[in-house]
Amino acid sequence: MVALPRLKNDFYLDPHKLSPEDAARLDAFYEHCMKYRYFNIGYPESFDFDYSGQKRFLDFHLNNCGAWDEFCNYKLQSFSFEKEVIEYFAELFKIPFDQCWGYVTNGGTEGNMWGIYIGREKFPKGALFYSRESHYSVAKIAKILRMPAHAVLADKKGVMVYSDLIKQIKQSKVKNPIILANIGTTVKGAIDDIAIIQDEMAKAGFKRQDYYIHCDEALSGMVLPFVDNPQPHTFADGADSLSVSGHKNIGAPMPCGIALAKKENVDSIKVEIDYIACSDKTMSGSRNGHSVIYIWEFIKKHTPEYLRARVANQLALVKYTVNAFKKAGIPAWTQKNSVTVVFPEPSEAIWQKHSMATAGGVTHFVATCHQRNTDMVDAMIADVVADFKQRHIRF
Repeated sequence: MVALPRLKNDFYLDPHKLSPEDAARLDAFYEHCMKYRYFNIGYPESFDFDYSGQKRFLDFHLNNCGAWDEFCNYKLQSFSFEKEVIEYFAELFKIPFDQCWGYVTNGGTEGNMWGIYIGREKFPKGALFYSRESHYSVAKIAKILRMPAHAVLADKKGVMVYSDLIKQIKQSKVKNPIILANIGTTVKGAIDDIAIIQDEMAKAGFKRQDYYIHCDEALSGMVLPFVDNPQPHTFADGADSLSVSGHKNIGAPMPCGIALAKKENVDSIKVEIDYIACSDKTMSGSRNGHSVIYIWEFIKKHTPEYLRARVANQLALVKYTVNAFKKAGIPAWTQKNSVTVVFPEPSEAIWQKHSMATAGGVTHFVATCHQRNTDMVDAMIADVVADFKQRHIRF
């Protein structure tokens, strides 16, 4: 054995110790996180989780590089857990496991890009059609993929105007449209009905095999499977691919998600990677192996009955919030099966105080899973009502 030259610590900072100033910064940031962990009522991240048993895995670099269903020469990956995650979501979104493929992404934008990319590869001369209420990343994805893209009108509640979709498709003369359907828009929680989309496309003369539907189910993807009368959102309903966030209603401690598509379409993007002896069918290549085991733990710990009760609690809080606003004379509203409440935008001081999201003259509140009482909602409503009264605004 030959010893390697030792680093001379005279010339380097101690690699095992932070300076007092840097340590203090981290301590302060920890206190900041503790203070605001339950506070962002305008954003959909849920914090009713405890993954303390997984802290031991932070001692390892878990890199899920490549496809989980193949041999990979890189040993520190969580592929076996990822397979079970995809099995779970295949069942949840009603597609036989052997007929789909998917993976754990680094977030909703990646999942949407992957789905749209697959659609573009299936129809190289296709064009993307999406609602103007879609997440801002959709237009960005079209630019990255250098696809022709068309923004379709949405109604006042944020739902795609289906007649405008057909109008724009006809005007574009595109033979193979790629349609992004919102299953819960970012601001208004609107759901584009993929059953209506398919009916309208059939009336316009399109056969189902001649166009592609990707569903952006970032938040509602973990709501609709657990209600009695969900809107169409699964593969059985007509989706070709879909994306769900893992850090929202699931509650992973870092941004992540799950993307699924029909296997026959995924195979077209497969790339062989010599140096890990594996192929890749993902968008990002190297992926976070830790987020896989967080999602795996979530689905193992929670029964369908518990998840139904969890969503019911969210919807009860939504109903309470809408009624309280209306009682105070403020025209708040929500969508069917939505955990989002929309109301007129208050002053900046109020939406900043309560970390509420605003856009286009409206503000929204999201009923997250960790809210087990109405204390935060009551405080928010009281401030909004007082703000409108002070500014002499009536509806």
